[in-house]
Parts: sequence; C-alpha cells; structure tokens
Amino acid sequence: MDAQGRGRSDDIDPADQWVLNPDTGDYELRLNPPSGQPPMPGPRQGAPGRRRAPGPEGSRAAQRSTGGERPPGGRRAPGRGAPLEEDQEAPRVPGQRRRRPQAEPVPGRRRPKPKKSRAKKVLLWTGGIMAFVLVGTSTAAYLYYKHLDDNINTTDVGSAGDKGFSKDEAFNILLIGTDKRTGKGNEGYGDKGSVGHADTNILLHVSKDRTNATALSIPRDLITDIPECKTKQPDDSWKNIQGSQHVRFNTSLGQDGRDPGCTMRTVEELTGVHVNHFMMADFNAVKTLSSAVGGVEVCLEHPVNDKESHLNLPAGKSTIEGEQALAFVRTRHSFGNESDLDRIKVQQQFLGSLMRKMSSSDTLTSPTKLTSLAETATKALTVDTGIGHISTLKDVALELKKVPPKNITFTTLPVVDNPDEIVHATVVVNKTLADPVFSMIRDDVSFTEVKQKKSKEKAAQEARLKGPKADPSEVRVDIYNGGAPGGSAQSTLTWLQNTEGMSKASQLGNAPKSLAKTTLEYSPDQADQARELADVMGLPASAMKPGESEKNDQGLPAIVLTLGKDFKGAGVPIAAPSKAPKDIQKVDAGKAVCAS
Repeated sequence: MDAQGRGRSDDIDPADQWVLNPDTGDYELRLNPPSGQPPMPGPRQGAPGRRRAPGPEGSRAAQRSTGGERPPGGRRAPGRGAPLEEDQEAPRVPGQRRRRPQAEPVPGRRRPKPKKSRAKKVLLWTGGIMAFVLVGTSTAAYLYYKHLDDNINTTDVGSAGDKGFSKDEAFNILLIGTDKRTGKGNEGYGDKGSVGHADTNILLHVSKDRTNATALSIPRDLITDIPECKTKQPDDSWKNIQGSQHVRFNTSLGQDGRDPGCTMRTVEELTGVHVNHFMMADFNAVKTLSSAVGGVEVCLEHPVNDKESHLNLPAGKSTIEGEQALAFVRTRHSFGNESDLDRIKVQQQFLGSLMRKMSSSDTLTSPTKLTSLAETATKALTVDTGIGHISTLKDVALELKKVPPKNITFTTLPVVDNPDEIVHATVVVNKTLADPVFSMIRDDVSFTEVKQKKSKEKAAQEARLKGPKADPSEVRVDIYNGGAPGGSAQSTLTWLQNTEGMSKASQLGNAPKSLAKTTLEYSPDQADQARELADVMGLPASAMKPGESEKNDQGLPAIVLTLGKDFKGAGVPIAAPSKAPKDIQKVDAGKAVCAS
C-alpha cells in the first residue's frame, strides 16, 4: 500500500506521498484525497517469490480489460499483469522505493513494527521553520523541493546585503512586516493607499556560537535619516534614490520607490550593525503561518473587545489563528497607552509564542503540519537573492534552530518622545541607552545569561588584557586616525594628556589605510602599557595586536593606537558592555507573558 493506503497518519513521511498517476504518467503529491475518492493505488505485492509487476493500467481490472493474452511459452509478458518466475524481479517505477517481499504473518503473533526510515528521522529532527526539509533524493523529492523553491519571492538589493550565507559566523537578518493591503480580506488593515511601508521592523542577531539571539524592534515612527540607495528596476537597470533627513523610519521602504535594501542601509547607518539579509512579509503571513501551526497561544491581563481591529478575546489564555491572529498583532488601542511602542510589545509576545509552537513536539512530529508550514513559509516570504533558494533558507533555519528559545531576547530600541513636537507622535533615539545595545549586538554579546563557547583564538585575545598595568605617565603611544571622524586623533590626545595623565602620548595624523575596528599594536615588553591604555579607553580584547612597536619622535619605542570606524569619541568605551542596560525593555522568547 502507498502512503494514502496507510491512512495518512501523522508519522507518514511526505516523501512517501508522491505517487504515480497512471492516467497522466506523472508523480503527484496526494496529502488530502477528495472526499469519497479512494486513494491512488500503489504497486501491489504478492506472496514471497511471486511478485506482480505493475503495468501501465495500474490494476487487475485494467489488466483484464486489455485481454492479457498469454505469449508463446505459456507466460504473459512482464508489465502486463502476468506472474513472474521466482528469479524474476518486478520492474521499478522511477522515483518509487523498491519493496522487499514480506513473510506471511504467523497466527497469534503481532507483526513487528517497521523501523522509521532515515528520511523520517531527518524530518522529525529538523522541524519548526525547517519544515521544507521534507524529502530525500528521489525524483519525486526533487520535484517537491523545486516546487518549494519556486514559491520564494526574491529582491536583488545589490551591495546592501551579502551574496551568500555563512554557517560559521554570527549573522543579522532584518525582518520587515509591511502595511501593504494586498491579499483577500486585508482591505480593513493598514493604510489604504500605502505602497508598503516598513510597518514592523526587527533586527535579528544570531550569535556566532548559536547560544543566543537578540531581536531588536525598531519603531516605525522613529525619526531618523535615510541614506541614499540604489534600487533595481524591472529592466535590470539601477536607479539611485536620494536620501532623506529627519523622517519617519517606515518611509525607508516603499516611499519614492525604495526597496528593502534601502531599509537595510537605514538600519546599518542607525545602529552600526551590518545587515546580512532581509526577510519581508505582509498581513497574509501572520494569518497563514498562525494557521499552519494549528494556532498560537496568547495571554491577556484584561479582556479586549476592539471595534477597530475586531479583536474580541477574554482575559487569560487564548489560542488564535488567521484573521484573529492578525487583529491581535495590529491592535494598538487596547494595550498600554495605545502607542506603537505598546503594540510592539504585543507583537513580540506573539512572535515568541509562535517560535515556541514551531519548536514544540506537536509540530515537529507532525509531517502534515510541517508540510503545511513549508508551503506557507515559502509563499509568505520575500527575501534577498543571497538567501533566495530553498537550500540556503534550509541552512538559515537549521542555524536558527540551534538557539534555545529561552536565550532569544526580544528588546526594543530605546527611544524618547520627539522634543520638536508639542503633540508627541514620533520618537527619537535615546543615545545613552541605545549605544550600549548597538555595541552589544556588534560585538556579539548575549543579552541573556549564557555560557558562551569560546574559541582558542578568543580565549587567547582575552588573556592579553590580564596582567600588570603600567603607570599612565609611562605610556608612550602614537595615535593615528584610521577611519574615525575627523579630529578624533587630536581630541583623543587631548583627553589622554589632560584627563588620564598620559603625557607621553602623541598624534601623527591619518593612518595609511582605513580600518573598521580600532587596533592597538605593541611589542611584548610593552604589554603593561598596552593593558593600561586598553583599560582607560575601554578597548575590546580583539583590538590588542601583539607584534613590533615603532619609534616615536624622540626615537623611543611607542605603542600604536589606530582609531577605526568603530571609534565613538574620546572617553567613550569601544568595547561592548558585558550586560544589557537595566532600563531597557526586554523579554525572552522562552517565557509566556500576558499583554496588558
């Protein structure tokens, strides 16, 4: 019997559900046969050593209708329904697994439970967002794999994103939810005339060692600068779109023809974090994904009956999907002070619950749910060309799956009300709290208490900061500007001499080349001076570069400080803090919280 004949139970491998249609000669995926219609028959199997070869007609009745004349010698031709001799083997249908003869069951004895195939084990292990890794290496499997690949929409963002995906590095993906009113039933949501602005924005950082991740929400009403960007046109040419100053963040997409690459560049300029890739979805994604997993559990401190979004839920826990799920993440007048910032918290709660549901055993052990999730996810997303293939998205999902939900921290960009407004409708960055947050993401520092895996290289770097430190008055350092803002070398010299007592410091202008990161070069006998300067400036261990020193103006050995693009100003630490600021909003995805 084929997969249909086994009753389509939830431990069926979807790869087994590709069956040959004898009418068309094609393989078809039959997950839900029409009501009242028997499943498509698969190859029949007789007693051991007496196997029938399925003919083109596919059934005994069909074989009888063809006449089935016996050829000379008393045997029917193979492939026409004739019994085979014991040493003959039934011809195989391409893409169909070969079946071994089964012994007749012994009365009173249970038939041994067949072992799960390797493909099934892979399926159950993968799970969650990796639902599209459903098949092995057969022809039918390839066709389904290609089908999922064709579902994916891509946008070429040029140099705004990476050309490929690295499984060995930390990565940052910008998740964008647009307010474009496309799709059946979405007329009542969002801005009626919207071209699709960046309504919901989350910068997802996944650590290099996969022990943790940070999801930073960026308010759509944040006032910021949008840099100049190039967008690819339908004729494959590139159009340069001018930047805008002091505008809402959500206009980084859609406005003036801007694409997701423009939003990526805006995030990078705002945070200093390189955005590797983007994933974008509209209203339909919330509805379809929540239904694909069988509903998402949410919690409310108070009952909600919102006339605008039509959300009507009691206090306590509820399971929502489809239109109700979309209403939940779109509602803003029923939570907190009715601001977009309070709606962001509700959206974070929903996404955390969705992540937990995707990684639950109920989802991971249900091929039906996994198949539905694969179809839904690939149709719902638009991604950059760097990850625009099912094989690459599979790699991304497998890396995401390594991060425990309890170590995924949702936080919101620290902001304050726009001081230029009498009636507050927009916000601006709170630099005091935001800069440490940006620094932690850039330096791959966890927002949760985790035991991070340290490579030998990282352990060796950290060891360079340990040991005795020289007196500030003994530190000889030459300062170069290697990519920092103009005047940084001079301002650092003034600060070190007048505030930190390093009178032997000097500045020598611009470095030979620009650097992304600040570096401190020193010889082994100057390690104590280097440690003192690193401590004063708040340099990370990665900035320490043991090697040869140079001579200063007096012909004396001097350590070399080159200020890179990460330099923020004299007296501002370059190294990220080891812990997140106390006053920022954050919650981990492993905990269920109630919206209020």
